[in-house]
Amino acid sequence: MATKIRLQRQGKKGKPFYHVVVADARAPRDGKFIERLGSYNPNTNPATIVLDFDKALDWMNKGAQPTETARAILSYKGVLYKKHLQGGVKKGAFDEAKAEELFANWSEGKTAQIEGKKSGLAKTKDDAKQAALVAEAKKKEEKAASIAAKNAPVAEEAAEEATEEAAENTEETEG
Repeated sequence: MATKIRLQRQGKKGKPFYHVVVADARAPRDGKFIERLGSYNPNTNPATIVLDFDKALDWMNKGAQPTETARAILSYKGVLYKKHLQGGVKKGAFDEAKAEELFANWSEGKTAQIEGKKSGLAKTKDDAKQAALVAEAKKKEEKAASIAAKNAPVAEEAAEEATEEAAENTEETEG
């Protein structure tokens, strides 16, 4: 039986959520499957991928063929690299310890890359928030200045009228 590792769509319209499954190649996309390997949520940034690494590697070694998107997910998580390293061990290119060391180095680099992206997104979000606050404060100051300018001539006219009235009152009392 030909098996495929593929995505099974869940979620509502416009908000997809996928299960990564192993299914018979003849089964419908959202139909019967053999085993669920994990999930993929493209709605988050970066996308959230939960994958049972050992099960996925086992199915790849059994000959299950991933679809293009499933291949990208497996590559992102390192399943394809681990399979590649296991092939090198079988051929005698290097030993198991060297393969584990190479995979550990790759895994650390990938984790650092993901954390860097998350921190970069958080920093961008904070910068945008700060810029919005600065723009809002500037707009508030401009509005306060325009209101003060609008009210200032009225206050000056009232002060002039008061001095004129006071001058008239002093003339009337003298005269």
